[in-house]
Amino acid sequence: MMKFSGMQKVALVVGVALVAGLVVLLLPSPLPVDIGVVGRSSLQVTLEGEGVSRVRERFVVSSPVNGKLERISLRAGDEISRGMIVARVTPPPLNRQESEEARSRSSSAEALLESARAAESRVMVDLEQARKQHERYKRLFSKGAVLAEVYEESVRQAETLERELRLRSFNVRSATFELRALQTLIGNMTGTESIEVFSPGEGVVLRVLQESERVVSAGTPLVEIGDTSMRELVIDLLSSEAVGVAPGMKVEVFHWGGEGVLNGTVRTVEPSAFTKVSALGIEEQRVNIVIDLHDREERLGDNYRVEARIVLWEDDEVLQVPVSALFRVDDEWNVFRLQDGRARRVPVRIGKRATYAAEVLDGLEAGDEVVLHPSNELEDGMRVVESIRDRQ
Repeated sequence: MMKFSGMQKVALVVGVALVAGLVVLLLPSPLPVDIGVVGRSSLQVTLEGEGVSRVRERFVVSSPVNGKLERISLRAGDEISRGMIVARVTPPPLNRQESEEARSRSSSAEALLESARAAESRVMVDLEQARKQHERYKRLFSKGAVLAEVYEESVRQAETLERELRLRSFNVRSATFELRALQTLIGNMTGTESIEVFSPGEGVVLRVLQESERVVSAGTPLVEIGDTSMRELVIDLLSSEAVGVAPGMKVEVFHWGGEGVLNGTVRTVEPSAFTKVSALGIEEQRVNIVIDLHDREERLGDNYRVEARIVLWEDDEVLQVPVSALFRVDDEWNVFRLQDGRARRVPVRIGKRATYAAEVLDGLEAGDEVVLHPSNELEDGMRVVESIRDRQ
């Protein structure tokens, strides 16, 4: 057996240390990466869009006859009561032909009034039936005999018919005032008496369309009136996105000018799309989504800009991974999972996808650490070191 002297042992140890140091120096240094953690929490899949608020029940008061319009003293924001005089028009003297025409229009107005009254009666009957059904479902719901969705649908049905009844009542009053104006016109053959134009409903003046004194023709819009207590939102989405939206979906309204988020519900997805040119000059097919607001906000007026988020899907307990960790390999989603200081490429199966996170169906577990924004330098099995950890 060979024996080493003291100097040889020292030389051997120094040599081994030098070789080990050289190996360490030649090894590639770990790649700095950002780290995210797979976990369970609530997840929402949403669509965002811009739009405007608008008064839901609005109507335009028009001149019923040709004549000279007196100056309108109303201003935007003035409160209007039902039957209040909003304008006066003095018609010129009628000749025989115009008199016959006025009588024909009066007969037509009588028919329109009867039609409006019949429509109002039908809605009243439907509303009475809906209210009875709502009371019945309310009792059953308190006993647990019907689902919450069925009860809530009965509430929405009754509210919808109540709004429709108000609209039908506006139509009846509008037709009544128009008939009254035409009857006054027939009685005024000399052109010396002015015809008073009345408001068919109550609310506030949204716009004065004809402020100055001038000669107007029959049907000229004079004043726009609306009930500001009933507002709705209209946002437009790409038609390819709108197909995933359905009435009853939850809506969150933000960036409306005030603090907090306003809540609402999708009421209608309009069946017809329209063409709109984007800021980049590209023609897009877009669809209007009409939203009912649940939160009353007096500061939100007519035609105010808003941004809304429609919740397409949500769940409280979802295993999810940051979207920034995902990348495609051969039409499959993959991530780099940290294991013993190395990045291991792992195929994963993804479900619902939100803006910043995606549902994990298979391939990862809660607590797994993944690489965010993996670069082209990162390869399977490469050593990595944590640079930034995602705190979301």
